[in-house]
Amino acid sequence: MPIFDFLSGQFIDVIEWTDDTRDTLVYRFEREGHEIKYGAKLTVREGQVAVFIHEGQLADVFTPGLYMLETNNMPIMTSLQHWDHGFKSPFKSEIYFVSTQRFTDLKWGTKNPVMLRDPEFGPIRLRAFGTYTIRVSDAARFMTEIVGTDGEFTTDEISFQIRNIIVQQFSQTVANSAIPVLDMAANTAEFAKLIAARISDTITQYGLSLPELYIENISLPEAVEAALDKRSSMGILGDMKTYTQFAAAEAMQAAAQNPQGDGGMGAGLGMGLGMGAAQAAFQAGPWGAAPVAPAAPPPPPVEHVWHIAENGATKGPFSKASLGRMAADGTLTRDTLVWTAGQDGWMRAEDVRELAQLFTILPPPPPPPAP
Repeated sequence: MPIFDFLSGQFIDVIEWTDDTRDTLVYRFEREGHEIKYGAKLTVREGQVAVFIHEGQLADVFTPGLYMLETNNMPIMTSLQHWDHGFKSPFKSEIYFVSTQRFTDLKWGTKNPVMLRDPEFGPIRLRAFGTYTIRVSDAARFMTEIVGTDGEFTTDEISFQIRNIIVQQFSQTVANSAIPVLDMAANTAEFAKLIAARISDTITQYGLSLPELYIENISLPEAVEAALDKRSSMGILGDMKTYTQFAAAEAMQAAAQNPQGDGGMGAGLGMGLGMGAAQAAFQAGPWGAAPVAPAAPPPPPVEHVWHIAENGATKGPFSKASLGRMAADGTLTRDTLVWTAGQDGWMRAEDVRELAQLFTILPPPPPPPAP
């Protein structure tokens, strides 16, 4: 075996990680059966940091760059190892590469409906979903708080916890906003910013940050959405009478195009339904109007009472029935002066239309004798 092959099997000269996945947050550099020799090259690319774990302790964190693993740039490792021979021999440490780039298009959503009190609809349930972005902001804390010794830590292992945090804050934010459900679509951006700010302290303790959070949709239960769709459709239709006539015409046209369907029954049934709908449309008022109630009877006529002027004195008041009896016995004549409220002065009973009929049953006075 050539000496170079032997050395390459014993020592690692270049330490690097090229990520070909889209969901790996942490990757442990495999060194099984190998030792890292003094002076090895460590390559940390943009969007990465390298974390050295030595004997269970976090030793060093290397930001992007090219490093020669020597004593002068590994002070913590040197103090931990206490090499008597000047850190010239190979050493063994666990090396973790942590991706610090943004991981986008991660999904979140409400598993169960959120109960809240809407100012317009009252108690209501709604669901929501969207996307978010995470980024490792503190690799050392992320390693100690979340990853541990996981050799390949992916976004799936932390996304469930973050989803729970987002949903909790979303529920509290929406419930306390008092914004009507129909207006929430216009406020999703504000909701997202507020939620991201509120959960920032929590995920910072994990060594993470949340650069972006989006609310894509806020939805109601299917039954409520169906009712809203129907309400919107009716609002668009406007005049229900015109729409009913149109629907009746459509039904008759469809029946006429299929005269043989069901042995001719389809045509007759369609025409019958269309005529019935049309008749109902003609009888119905505009959509949304209350049924027209029958006209109320007119108020009864005002019963007048009458006063009589006789020999410079006023008598009464008398009802019309009383005057009728007086006309019958001759006490009231055509020339008797009468008055009632609202009348302009005294008038002969015969000149008052309401009283003139009392004298129709009596013959007028005879004409004077001929000369």
